[in-house]
Amino acid sequence: MPTNGVPKSGQSMINGHPTEQSPLIPQGPSTVDASQEAALDSDSNGKANGHSKSQEEDSEDGHTTANQSLTLARTILCTVALGSLIFLQATNISLLTTTQTSIAGDLDAYEKTSWFTSSYLIAMSALSPLNGKLAAVFSPRICIFASTIILALGVVLSSLAQSFEAFVTGRAITGIGASGVFTISIIIVLELTGSKRRGLAIGLLNSGYTVGVAVGATAAGALLPYIGWRALFWAQAPVSILGGSVLLFAIPHDFTAGTKDKTGHSTLKRLARLDYLGAVTLTASIVLLLYALSSLKEIPLLPIILSAIVLVTFILNETYLAHDPIIPVSLLRSRGLLLTCLGTVGYMMARWTVLFYTPTYALAVRQWSPGTAGSILIPTNAGFALGGLAVGWLHITRRGSFYIATLVVYALFPVTLVALAMLSTQHSPPALFVLVVGLCGAVTGAALNYNLAHLLHLTPKSTHYIATSLLATFRGFAGSFGSAIGGGIFTRKLSTSLKQGFEDAGLEHEKGLIRRLLGSPALVGQLDGVEKKVAITGYEDALRTLFLAGAGLAAVTVLVQAGTGWKAAKEEDSVLEEEREALLERADSDEDDEHRHRSGSDSHV
Repeated sequence: MPTNGVPKSGQSMINGHPTEQSPLIPQGPSTVDASQEAALDSDSNGKANGHSKSQEEDSEDGHTTANQSLTLARTILCTVALGSLIFLQATNISLLTTTQTSIAGDLDAYEKTSWFTSSYLIAMSALSPLNGKLAAVFSPRICIFASTIILALGVVLSSLAQSFEAFVTGRAITGIGASGVFTISIIIVLELTGSKRRGLAIGLLNSGYTVGVAVGATAAGALLPYIGWRALFWAQAPVSILGGSVLLFAIPHDFTAGTKDKTGHSTLKRLARLDYLGAVTLTASIVLLLYALSSLKEIPLLPIILSAIVLVTFILNETYLAHDPIIPVSLLRSRGLLLTCLGTVGYMMARWTVLFYTPTYALAVRQWSPGTAGSILIPTNAGFALGGLAVGWLHITRRGSFYIATLVVYALFPVTLVALAMLSTQHSPPALFVLVVGLCGAVTGAALNYNLAHLLHLTPKSTHYIATSLLATFRGFAGSFGSAIGGGIFTRKLSTSLKQGFEDAGLEHEKGLIRRLLGSPALVGQLDGVEKKVAITGYEDALRTLFLAGAGLAAVTVLVQAGTGWKAAKEEDSVLEEEREALLERADSDEDDEHRHRSGSDSHV
């Protein structure tokens, strides 16, 4: 997530982390983005509409002050509205875990259920960087209001869908709106907090996100029998529009995302300079890769090859063509930043398997009701919030390296996943399973807070804005990868196990039942006899395979994180600093060219 000197967090977030996917921070409209301008220029101030700007200077104890402030009344309105929107956005991730059986049945899309969530998360993560830049062009208040309208449109389209394609389109549109809501919420929080309280503020914001993830699954499962899945979607529209309208009027007109633009470019020119090609190629590359890896049968090679080609196009565009790249690839030459981002992707991919498939365990193996099954996310998200807040409050109270602490909590995570794999049976103690799920969340919350703090130690202070922005983006991608790739592993193993089980039981004709079981865990409770026994065994095998695969991936991330090192970067030697200077020179060159062009035009006249 973004930050002004500190970042966001995410299930996405970063600091107090409880979101598990995290969006980006604002970047400026010019060639030099806002994150870099903020690092270079901190002497703008002013007052208007009850809010003021103050320099973000280092105090004697090394802390920085907030960039902007609001009156008490505006603060209360913004807090309530932002909290409601973050909660709403988070519920869109988890409500599918307890409603997918009904949706798959109505749309006849049993084998495609992983895309119900993936379409939302891909749009949300891929467009987060672009939303941060748009906030610098149009202001946060305009962008977050527009995002709430898009989110409302998406949930209405999802509720009206009569086919898989229409539903996924609605989910993608919802993800676009949610991307703006979450990204700009972080921008607002970061602008209004100083470094001393920023970690706590981000932790509280992410805690709201985590509560939304937990409550979304539980409430959706409880309400499903009474109002149906369609009402669960369209009912979000008025809440979204109301929250956006409150923010539109509560946030002052002069509230900015980072430093104000000083290039003098018109709004149209600033929009033209945004990296739309980068956003399109990045999204296309992710969709092609995930389409292949989530395949029900064998993994097709053509989409993977096309994904690689599009990815190369994206990298070339970001490196050589884009005026204001959404992901400055060249900055990843920093070993600490690159390995932190890669390790985070793997770690959070494994984490998302817990969020997506522990309710599946409760539905299929335990045959709990949808509402009760959704409640299994409450302990893991409570642990996630408490873990992040605890280490932020008790330990991360200084600058410096957190190398050992980060590795310790990283190493504990695969242990919890192995325990979940062993406990994913019909006869394991339910209380023990829930306890391990909670510990898994606590370890994750602590790990994400530690690795953020350590990243700030590894990178120069002047580049913290862009470094944390990149980390947030990679965390967001992990949700997409975890849902699609994890879903592919789970579905392929479940399909194989069900086919083998029915063949051994002499029920080879049950192909239609197998197809429905692939996307309908609640269907297991409606079976009896041999069919039920085979279905439960199939789900146990698939869950065990998925959690062990996640544990293996999490173990690899320990080694990746260890490679980041513990030595702090030197401001003058840093590759990131060199890149920042290069961007400044390019910006100056662009302005000189424009000035010469204008002078030539005046002379001609």
